[in-house]
Amino acid sequence: MAGVASDGQGKPSGWGPKLRRLAPGLLVCLAIAVVSVWLRNASGIAALNPVVIALLVGLAWRSARGRQPVLDPGLAFAIRPLLRFAIVILGLQVTATEVLALGPGALALAVVVVGVTVPAAIWLGRLLGVPSGLAALLGMGTGICGASAIVATNQVVRAKDEDVTYALAVITLCGTAGLVLLPLLAGPLGLSPLSYGLWAGASLHEVVQAVGAAAAGGPEAAQSGTVMKLARVMLLAPAIMALGWWVARGAAQGGGTAKVQVPWFAVYFLGMVALVSTGLVPRIAIDASRFAVPLLMAASVAALGLSTDLKALRARGLAPLGLGVALSLLIAAIAFVGVTLIGV
Repeated sequence: MAGVASDGQGKPSGWGPKLRRLAPGLLVCLAIAVVSVWLRNASGIAALNPVVIALLVGLAWRSARGRQPVLDPGLAFAIRPLLRFAIVILGLQVTATEVLALGPGALALAVVVVGVTVPAAIWLGRLLGVPSGLAALLGMGTGICGASAIVATNQVVRAKDEDVTYALAVITLCGTAGLVLLPLLAGPLGLSPLSYGLWAGASLHEVVQAVGAAAAGGPEAAQSGTVMKLARVMLLAPAIMALGWWVARGAAQGGGTAKVQVPWFAVYFLGMVALVSTGLVPRIAIDASRFAVPLLMAASVAALGLSTDLKALRARGLAPLGLGVALSLLIAAIAFVGVTLIGV
């Protein structure tokens, strides 16, 4: 009689136990997403973005019930693998012609926002009395890709654990605020869907925040925002290397080299773009992606709201929070000026 597989420590392994751990949080996120999409469709109000609804429901749930550890594995799965899968299949909605149509100006803008935000974080951090390690974490998280950049950066700057926690909380809070506010500003600022998508993709921190905010502007904005955000994600490795050189040069104990993982979801997204550009992808697959992407993104954003702990900001005082807010405003301003100069 076959036994249950073990991980060598007496714990069951295999897909069954893993799915049972993921199920509570994942089902809550998907339920919130379904309700959010249903509310938008039932109301007939296109501006009632299911991504924003899911975010607000998630934040309200967390505030009312606090952290529920049983949900954590599913939330982590929704924020990372589920979102990345959504981004990959979003590639079925973008052709190479559309990507190239963004032009070299959009790619240059991605380089500028990263190249300015990270050094500005270190400089402003000194003025505000924020430890250099925490300032670097906030700069990389703001400039590139949120939590992933913070974790990778910490391999170089070796900040304290509480600094990493603080940086993650600040990035989540500031990016979440941007996720809510940017869609409200698109109209007053007179941005076209393409321009708004580029602005969101160049401004917001986490992939889920940037793509979610861009999605509020419609399909064209979602596509341009995703491409812009992925351009910033691709800059993670060179930025980490540059920061490692800076640490090695300036720190008394010397620096190290960061082992940066390849952002494969970005590579796969571009692979999907190349595939659909051949014209060989069936129309039913493209239509299915248009149905699935908003649902999966809403689930990811719901998980983000359920994971946000505003109390974590109190541990290190207000100066790092002020730095995070200043950097968020700076990158949004740079991105807006850049989009205006590009003239799309």
